[in-house]
Amino acid sequence: MATGPATRTGDGRFELIADGPFCWRLEPSGDMRVPGVVFASERMLPDLLSDRALEQVANVATLPGIVQASYAMPDIHLGYGFPIGGVAATDLERGGVVSPGGVGFDISCGVRLLVADLDRDDVAPKVDRLMDALNAAVPKGTGKGGVWDLKSQDELTHLMLEGARFAVQRGFGTDRDLDRCEDGGALPDADPDQVSAGARARGLGQVGSLGSGNHFLEVQAVDSIFDETVAGVFGLWPGQVCVMIHCGSRGLGHQVCTDHVKSMDQAMHRYGIRVADRQLACAPVDSPEGRAYLGGMAAATNYGRANRQLLSEAARDAFAIALGTRDLRLLYDVSHNLAKLERHVVDGEERLLCVQRKGATLALPPGHPGLSKDLRPAGQPVLIPGSMGTASYVCAGVEGGGAFHSTCHGAGRTMSRHAAIKRIQGAALRKQLEDAGIAVRAGSMQGLAEEAPFAYKDIDEVVAVCEGAGLAKRAARLRPVGVVKG
Repeated sequence: MATGPATRTGDGRFELIADGPFCWRLEPSGDMRVPGVVFASERMLPDLLSDRALEQVANVATLPGIVQASYAMPDIHLGYGFPIGGVAATDLERGGVVSPGGVGFDISCGVRLLVADLDRDDVAPKVDRLMDALNAAVPKGTGKGGVWDLKSQDELTHLMLEGARFAVQRGFGTDRDLDRCEDGGALPDADPDQVSAGARARGLGQVGSLGSGNHFLEVQAVDSIFDETVAGVFGLWPGQVCVMIHCGSRGLGHQVCTDHVKSMDQAMHRYGIRVADRQLACAPVDSPEGRAYLGGMAAATNYGRANRQLLSEAARDAFAIALGTRDLRLLYDVSHNLAKLERHVVDGEERLLCVQRKGATLALPPGHPGLSKDLRPAGQPVLIPGSMGTASYVCAGVEGGGAFHSTCHGAGRTMSRHAAIKRIQGAALRKQLEDAGIAVRAGSMQGLAEEAPFAYKDIDEVVAVCEGAGLAKRAARLRPVGVVKG
């Protein structure tokens, strides 16, 4: 006999109660100070309950000063301390804490999208030449090597203070690029003194490099337009060629996180803080350790933003070589691993909060002063990459968007990298992608296999949940033409 939609589901330890369209509530229990709120379709729930991600949602809900809820986006999966796809905000005046696990090791990992005045049909005859040029121009892999060979620690300090602005000052891009970057290309209050010598050593030789893992540079074409008005403001049209870049702060950001996790783990007892998981090591935002982390995190964030700016210039150079044009305009650059001090209304009162987004994208609504004037009518562009070989989306922030103006950051893994390489070899996956019309340039065949599309959730469903839950709305869908993988 047919049944209606589920209203409750659980695994014996956690019970989720339906609480609106694509929204599930985990009631507070134990030491939880607020509920958990999970955005998901019914079809996603079995995977959610099969790993420890829901336990991490509950653990985050125990943090001192947390307000509203511990949120989980539909791309949620197990992370370090916080789930990837997690959002939490703490109130500074009520002992709110910041946790490096709430940002993650790849500080300021994010996405930028460049758009061209080229149609897919214009590029198709020269796609191999273009992909070869991009492969040669873009440093990738786990080691050193970058677009910009910084000559001194002083240059690195300036880059950590000024981010993409410093890159533009040195000739890597234009002022228009900065208008289309979150925070104008640089997060304020960066403190390079909170970046250790070890972190500096790792970052000095990697500025302007893709890295490895799920990072990529992908040539795409606009496949569908869902909102013509918003797409028009963004300058998107059917068949248009785009370049999406996904990377972060490389070894520098990883080391900043490692160093400050250790510092906070040692300091928690002084503040009487106990956490459900040591990976949630934290300190009050307004404490020496909290301020030190936020300063170091901002410095690493600016490194990540400069990194993507330099890769944009590398892509422009490759387009000039292969297609005779450098005209790639930045639509937007947004981080999805970040903690920011923001003002939000909670219980009818505006409060200063530390909003920690880990694998979650800021989605500012139309009219927000944080957007450039030309974007304000449409809202912030929200860039959501899919798994390799599948679609990616350009969405927009909406009025009344929940979870402190946050939405998903991608498809979200359902399978570990180890499990993925047991199912397919890199060479076989490359052939599958090329048979589907996607040119592939990869740093290693193992790295390629680790990122197989079947290891990820269905991006179409993930984005549909975000739209149905009122977190963002679809503007356009992009399909891959060619991909450069780390």
